Amino acid sequence: MTTDPATEPAEQPMIRAFPEGGALIRLAYRELSIAANGTKEQKNAVGNPRLLPRPWDPATCLNTELREQVWAWLEEVVTWLNHEYVWDVGAVIPGCWPQHPHLVHEIAALADQRRRAGAALTSDGLEEWHRYALPGFIDRMRARIKDHCEEGHQRWPASSRYARHTSDPTSHDRTHIYGRDVEATIRRGTNAPRERPRLGVVNLETGEITDGPPLSRP
Repeated sequence: MTTDPATEPAEQPMIRAFPEGGALIRLAYRELSIAANGTKEQKNAVGNPRLLPRPWDPATCLNTELREQVWAWLEEVVTWLNHEYVWDVGAVIPGCWPQHPHLVHEIAALADQRRRAGAALTSDGLEEWHRYALPGFIDRMRARIKDHCEEGHQRWPASSRYARHTSDPTSHDRTHIYGRDVEATIRRGTNAPRERPRLGVVNLETGEITDGPPLSRP
């Protein structure tokens, strides 16, 4: 009896490489590396480091094309994780993960840490990712999602409590409590004495702050 090769699955490598992401993602990481380790001229060229997009925090990626590449990258990462690291169904990242903000935040950070570990010159970072980052993420995902999305995305169970949290009466109560605390601090005279102002020089192009001349006393 022979087996029809056409019905057999094509040969696949034992393991799949971690997704690299698109060109704009690689550029974003390159600029972040320059901002941290580049020469003064290179740092000046990339501009204020606070304004650089950080792929591990998608909300900072405001460029439309970069944002699209971030979502495509995370989609590839989730598929890679589900294929390479999941055996029991309880650890599968659900297909509706983009509808779970907590998963979006965590997957982006997990992908960044895996990328950094894979680029390192030793295996230490990758071992820590396997030991701490990935299991910690899976445990938190299981604790939050439980079995809500096994058969498709389910309505946010905590939506009614969130609505109550943001409602006017509840918000007013919290604001009142904050105000009472501030008033109590003023009455007790616990405000720290103000120090003399300290001047600094800010480079408007790079955002770097250097100490300015000391204030002259009258």
